[in-house]
Amino acid sequence: MSYLGVGVSPGNVPVYHGTNLKVIDRRVRVAELVLRCLICGLSVLAAVLVGTDTQIKEIFTIQKKARFTDMKALVFLVAANGITAAYSLVQGVRCVVGMVRGSVLFSRPLALAIFSGDQALAYLNVVAVGAAAQSAAFAKLGQTKLQWMVICNMYGKFCNQIGEGIAVSLLVSICMVGLSCISAFGLFRLYGSNKAKNKSGW
Repeated sequence: MSYLGVGVSPGNVPVYHGTNLKVIDRRVRVAELVLRCLICGLSVLAAVLVGTDTQIKEIFTIQKKARFTDMKALVFLVAANGITAAYSLVQGVRCVVGMVRGSVLFSRPLALAIFSGDQALAYLNVVAVGAAAQSAAFAKLGQTKLQWMVICNMYGKFCNQIGEGIAVSLLVSICMVGLSCISAFGLFRLYGSNKAKNKSGW
């Protein structure tokens, strides 16, 4: 009997073990649901940390307010986290509905759409974190050749909270990569199941 829930009897008659397939699918769906809920919560947290971060510094009687909109990379990071949170919420509801109904995902187009969406969001988060981390490095270390001053010396609190937001976003990216692996398994097991059926003569 294969892990796909498809077995062959001694008489070469294909036997489908639907119960085993449902057990595997349920375990995968539970792991998927936990990851999606975690991603949704962490994405909201990262967006709030970065989006609400401000600090006012007085320079020669002139007040200068630092906010996340001063860096386009941070705006991109907040937008990416917002999109990820909304997407994870929708997919989480889908997982809950599927678990309550006890249904198994057999639709290839739906599995492909889920896999493509997870892949796109994983790439989006990795790119957003990379861009934000690079901008944060310039703000923390400066760039003498380009005469960019060290911003974090003046806006320490602002930079620290931004760093926390980027760290949380990095966790989101890691979780999205793991989730992409799960959705890939959910997609390719359908093709593997069909291949097993063809070898059995169906």
